[in-house]
Amino acid sequence: MRGIDGNKQMSLTTASPSLQFLRRLIASPITSPSSLRLPKSCLLPNILPVSSLRCRFRCYSAASTTTMADAISDANMDAVQRRLMFEDECILVDENDHVVGHDTKYNCHLMEKIEAENLLHRAFSVFLFNSKYELLLQQRSATKVTFPLVWTNTCCSHPLYRESELIEENALGVRNAAQRKLLDELGIPAEDVPVDQFTPLGRILYKAPSDGKWGEHELDYLLFMVREVNMKPNPDEVAEVKYVNREQLKELLRKADAGEEGLKLSPWFRLIVDNFLFKWWDHLEKGTLKEVIDMKTIHKLT
Repeated sequence: MRGIDGNKQMSLTTASPSLQFLRRLIASPITSPSSLRLPKSCLLPNILPVSSLRCRFRCYSAASTTTMADAISDANMDAVQRRLMFEDECILVDENDHVVGHDTKYNCHLMEKIEAENLLHRAFSVFLFNSKYELLLQQRSATKVTFPLVWTNTCCSHPLYRESELIEENALGVRNAAQRKLLDELGIPAEDVPVDQFTPLGRILYKAPSDGKWGEHELDYLLFMVREVNMKPNPDEVAEVKYVNREQLKELLRKADAGEEGLKLSPWFRLIVDNFLFKWWDHLEKGTLKEVIDMKTIHKLT
């Protein structure tokens, strides 16, 4: 390996801690969290902070391997998305929605790990309507790691492995997470979306690849709310927002099916639209939404 001047060969013993670590990373795959000890002075500029790398190695199983290509790929992530990928801990559940552990958002969205370890995590999808019963949609930011620039429902994310978002009673933990993410993604103040105004309607289980590396495998809580809100979308999360009525949504579906304007919908949104949304929308307008609540069934739509 050449030094930074492009000419001199740098020995391993005289290289900086960061360079020594990278050479060791290239030389052999990581087979356990303890197989590489990171120097305290190693910050790996333009790749990953040490804290994120430690988290990554800690969360990989002994059978996992990490290559230099992975590190470079991760380095190309948007900085905000990279931080969320390594710092956020999703709630792992079984197919009956019982908590079985936790893991990083990074690991939970790697299709290789999803397939090899059947990693399933808890999620939520918010459907926020205004007083005219128009549905707020968002287009995901181009910097999102999974499903960039697709159109989807108001807000889709994950409760985290923390006390306030693990509360099972009346799906309070999920509702707390939804309030948090509506602020993070759309800049909607907490007072505009009180947690007691979310109506959990049901749960779905689905799996969907995003590209060759990333994907989703989620047990998704579906939450409805009717509120007039103030918002200031976060460009790190959201490219565009708009309210639609039923007919406008049907036109959006038509364009997506026809491949017009490069328009794409998220797979979970499409599953929810095809199986539930229009029926629930009718009940919402009629004031009979409670009639369709079913939090006992987990609808497997994979």
